[in-house]
Formats: sequence, C-alpha cells, structure tokens
Amino acid sequence: MAKKTINNDALLANIIKGIEEVKGNDIDILDLREIDSAVCDYFIVCNGNSNTQVNAIVNSIQKTVSKELKDKPWHVEGSDNAEWVLMDYVHIVVHVFQKHIREYYNIESLWGDAKITKIENKY
Repeated sequence: MAKKTINNDALLANIIKGIEEVKGNDIDILDLREIDSAVCDYFIVCNGNSNTQVNAIVNSIQKTVSKELKDKPWHVEGSDNAEWVLMDYVHIVVHVFQKHIREYYNIESLWGDAKITKIENKY
C-alpha cells in the first residue's frame, strides 16, 4: 500500500495551528529548500515555558495533524525530559524547546542561509 503524500503547505498550517492552540511561543519557520545539504524542506522551531507545556505542544501538533490530515510523525524524540522534542514529519521537522534550551543551542543561527518566517503570536 503506497503512502499518500501530504501537501507541505497543509502540514505547515496544521503544525502551526497545533502550536498556537496551546500557546507555543516564538514560532519560526526555516525554509531549507534552497540549501543543498538540508535534511528536509522546513524546520519549525518554537518554545514553551516548561516541560509540561512542551509536551502539550507536541501532543497538540500530533492531534491536529492526525485529525486534519490523517498523518503522524515518522519519529518523535526527546519527550521523556521535554527540554527539546524533535518531531520528524520527513519533509518538515519540528523542534519544540524550553526557552532556555532554545537560547543555548540557537539552531536558527546554524541555518543562517535559510529564509526565516516569524509567526506572530495571536494571544
């Protein structure tokens, strides 16, 4: 059985919706499509204020994407300590950080050639 392909725009929109539903902060979309060594098309980076909120963001993304697109991440890593959770949707990788961990690793600077779109909080 062939896996259906999910439109990147629809997946991006539903991931952002999942983040916003539980008040995830500082949402950035890094467009990596023009970078030769990139492992995927997009990174989405956001943060929560605690491990509880980080897990809530991850769960909200999974629930929203599953409900709207009938898709699930290929791999999720880091949920145990919930300081940095990586969700791999193959073409889109989501990084959900606690604020201080995000500031420490500053992965946006590692992909300086990427086009970064900041999503303004709606709350």
